[in-house]
Amino acid sequence: MTAPLDPNEMTAPLKTVRKALPHDSAEKHVSGTATYIDDMVEPLDTLHVVPGWCRSAVRGRVQSVDLEDVVNSPGVIAVLTAADVPGTNDCSSAFGDDPVLATDDILFYGQVVFAVVAETREAARKAALKAKIDITPITPILTADDAVDADTTVLPDYQFRRGSPETGMNAAEEIQSGSMRIGGQEHFYLEGQVAMAQPQEDGGMLVHSSTQHPTEIQHTVAKVLGVPDAAITAEVRRMGGGFGGKESQANQWAALAALAACKTGRTCKLRLDRDDDMIMTGKRHDFKVNWKVGHNSEGRIRAVDMEFLSRCGYSVDLSLGVNDRTLFHADSSYFYPDALIRSRRLRTDTCSNTAFRGFGGPQGMLAAERMIDAIAIRLGKDPLEIRKLNFYDGERNLTPYGMPVEEYEVMHDLIAQLETSSNYWERREAINSFNAENAVLKKGLALTPVKFGISFTLKHLNQAGALVHLYTDGSVHLNHGGTEMGQGLYQKVAQVVAEEFGITLDKVRITATNTSKVPNTAPTAASSGTDLNAMAAKIAAREIKNRLITFLCEQHQCGPEAIHFGDNKVLIGDQAFTLAEVAKLAHMARIQMSHAGFYATPGITWDRDSATGRPFFYFAFGGACAEVTIDTMTGEMTVDRVDILHDVGHSLNPAIDLGQIEGGFVQGMGWLTTEELVWDEEGRLRTHAPSTYKIPTASDIPEAFTVDLYEGSGNPQATVYRSKAVGEPPVMLANAVFCAINDAVASLVPGEVPNLDAPATPEAIMRAVQDMRRRKTG
Repeated sequence: MTAPLDPNEMTAPLKTVRKALPHDSAEKHVSGTATYIDDMVEPLDTLHVVPGWCRSAVRGRVQSVDLEDVVNSPGVIAVLTAADVPGTNDCSSAFGDDPVLATDDILFYGQVVFAVVAETREAARKAALKAKIDITPITPILTADDAVDADTTVLPDYQFRRGSPETGMNAAEEIQSGSMRIGGQEHFYLEGQVAMAQPQEDGGMLVHSSTQHPTEIQHTVAKVLGVPDAAITAEVRRMGGGFGGKESQANQWAALAALAACKTGRTCKLRLDRDDDMIMTGKRHDFKVNWKVGHNSEGRIRAVDMEFLSRCGYSVDLSLGVNDRTLFHADSSYFYPDALIRSRRLRTDTCSNTAFRGFGGPQGMLAAERMIDAIAIRLGKDPLEIRKLNFYDGERNLTPYGMPVEEYEVMHDLIAQLETSSNYWERREAINSFNAENAVLKKGLALTPVKFGISFTLKHLNQAGALVHLYTDGSVHLNHGGTEMGQGLYQKVAQVVAEEFGITLDKVRITATNTSKVPNTAPTAASSGTDLNAMAAKIAAREIKNRLITFLCEQHQCGPEAIHFGDNKVLIGDQAFTLAEVAKLAHMARIQMSHAGFYATPGITWDRDSATGRPFFYFAFGGACAEVTIDTMTGEMTVDRVDILHDVGHSLNPAIDLGQIEGGFVQGMGWLTTEELVWDEEGRLRTHAPSTYKIPTASDIPEAFTVDLYEGSGNPQATVYRSKAVGEPPVMLANAVFCAINDAVASLVPGEVPNLDAPATPEAIMRAVQDMRRRKTG
């Protein structure tokens, strides 16, 4: 049974929800007292696990593995290989192609071959270096172009087709085409991959894992150990960042820790070194995009043909969902009358790429913005004019995958507001004048939209559970399937439960996500953590509340309308009781005050095989205006000003939402400007530490940085308190920075579209600048 939603919740006076309250762990974060897995008190007999790998070869056939020196190293208790796996040697999410420990083949540089279990982490690390692994090298396939030439894929090709793109292209007045490369991105979570496994009675195992998907940890460990899922409990109180990198990638490390604990009978902990973490774990998928667009003389799109060549790595991992979402967002915010949008999921001999905030959507949207910029440059118009001309509108509101964009008015209004508040047209005139007067420094300006679909595109993941207990002292125990990685999910869900019971937040006890309390959970991903878990918790709290109301109505011979919850009290007519008093009376009357709430997102009908249906519950919208300055002699770039207006519906917590928007934008800006992943010709990752991989710092944030929440009528869909998701959409606001850089380079030769790839590092900017100069003189 599910409790009915309150149709008046949009207008009811609220005490906790929609308030700018601090993160539940904010003080602990600042003071350094927040407990992460590596901070947990270790039992006296705890052992430490370190993965071992072949450092001399990238790809090859294993001829021999000599671990004698490893075994005989000081402090070593055990050395694990694939032969020690009692169950299935696989840590993949679904496809069975991710070995926990390599056997006959080394599939990429950094693949784990063995694991050292020692008394100390230092002893295990030293021992792991003593392995002698003989490999017969195989020439690796490293790039998307290599994979295309070799015709190697991890999944079948997939596409969306709308109308007749061939006819539409032929009917277009002008046709443009090009290609661009979009780089990957390292998650660079502050807390690296870590797990601690503790043996329990009767073959059970408690696994503390820094994971976004506790249920998958439970499944994986059970599979590897060859025991039922019920024998494994996975728990996580908080992560020091995830960003998608701990959705599936945490599986292997939890499995190794549990395997070591099973082998030794002692608590075992595995924490990856930062370099090993970056070398061994997946990244954001990098792409080569080939595009062609047909349009009329005004700049309105007639047809598009887009091909996304995705480097997936050596295994499937989450490449199905990631690349599908790229296609779902290849329209950005624009209507394509005829479209062919294709995807190839290429297999390469590199680490398996994985989920990353935005899950493929940012890559699709960036490619769309490149086409818009190309049209504007070719026609000599401002890109904002072309963007607005092609927005979804009226009858032009059907996506390439057949879902209508029902809230296009919000996008129009939001962009119009931002256009005014950012003084876009006045600044455009000033920038044109600046560029005419300066030969070396050039400015660029761009205002780009965001339209991001909210829901998992795998239908069965759109569900959540929550467990709520009301105790006789009026306090509430809250548990749900969502995980806390710093984004404030726990705080938001607690606010919703407090609002439902009419109590203050100090009465709600937040507890760690645990698979023995809430089973069969979806990952905390796809920006759906609050939508799903807060609604499940709200349903659970309302069920308990409804039982109390029914009980009180019987006791006081009144109707439900006479009973009100608020300010830690329950009002019954002109009588007031504390919630504790009501709970005690209910307990004496044997009323159940615990409920496992469940919520499944309604209206999701997507069928992947036929490419029909509704994949998203709703869209979140946003807009960003960015101004940059580039130095055409060095390629250096500064972001001068950023204005953001973002749609979160009716915010559950404006302070947390603003933080998510700011953080998401900066992370996206890093992906598009400074974060460059470099592999050498043999497939070794060379940017595997902060010394060689540059994430944004405080000095990269523009001095003029304005972020506002769009004030609208709230989410038209029945989400919790009419809020909207905020986790991933802000990443794509950073497209404005990349497009502004492109705008600055384009000013060098009017009418010519720059060959600018992402990330737009100084080197990439210089290549584009030099290419433009060659075109000007040639």
